[in-house]
Amino acid sequence: MSLATAPFSPSSATIAVVTYNRSGLLTRLLESIERMDPKPGHIVIVDNASVDDTADVVESFRERVGTRLVYRRLETNTGGSGGFSEGMRVAYELGSEWIWLMDDDVEVLPDGLARMGKWAPRFRSIQGRRYDYDGSEFYWQYRVAEKMGIPIPFAPAGFDESGYKEMNSGCFEGMFIHRDIVAKIGLPDPRFFIYWDDQLYGWLASRHTTSVIVNEFVLRRTREIKQWDMGIRHMNASSDAYRYYIMRNRAHIKQYYRALGVYRRIPFAAGTALTFVKELIRLLAVERTVRGTSHLFRGLRDGGRIARDRAWKPMPPLSASQPVA
Repeated sequence: MSLATAPFSPSSATIAVVTYNRSGLLTRLLESIERMDPKPGHIVIVDNASVDDTADVVESFRERVGTRLVYRRLETNTGGSGGFSEGMRVAYELGSEWIWLMDDDVEVLPDGLARMGKWAPRFRSIQGRRYDYDGSEFYWQYRVAEKMGIPIPFAPAGFDESGYKEMNSGCFEGMFIHRDIVAKIGLPDPRFFIYWDDQLYGWLASRHTTSVIVNEFVLRRTREIKQWDMGIRHMNASSDAYRYYIMRNRAHIKQYYRALGVYRRIPFAAGTALTFVKELIRLLAVERTVRGTSHLFRGLRDGGRIARDRAWKPMPPLSASQPVA
């Protein structure tokens, strides 16, 4: 359990949002933040070089959102990984004690920050719950099989009277993390571009503190995603880009495991094989096609180059005394 015992102050928190060419979804998120009570001290919007009216939308909320809004437009699209790395950096340099990460395709429930804040005196890496697009309770895979580096899809969904469960993963769609942990593990790794970055970051956090998912609904997804209903779980549709990075980025996880002395070749290879099979099933069952397998193989090939890179190093820790921007 964390050593944090001070009462939570909403003004000490920053919501960091990454967006890319989805100004309509961003509008819904900012409208929900406008309705929040209490509000965070800052909102950081990282724009991944959008070519739509995102900048105008952000400016239209600057005076009405009810808290300080910081806008960072990147020169190139760095993916979710690069966007969250930059959002975390800006929030950290603003002196934020708590950083709440989220995509642009969610909205915050009005008392969401208060619900997260009530756990802040006890824990320093917290994940809240969210409703899916249709209002159903979204199940998130909060535990990973560490040696294999993959999520456990059937970890128990229910909560006991404690109201929380320990986790060893993370999701940037709602991660609520204290700056002390960010200082120790560094910024999210932008080299992932997309996929596995948040799982790894949450795993890194769990090595330094008791990380938990709490029985608090704080977000609602606002974008519908094609799914295969498996009864007790769902499998979402994907894309060629996701298929590529799902396989390529296994190599980045392997390098982190090596650097931290937890890499075991056979279990990790089994995790990679299971990931490959899962993506084949996703193609057949959700998207009803076999086209796209070439991107899985291409990801494996490029991942091999990353895994052989002897100059590769993990993201460095930050200085806890880093000056406020």
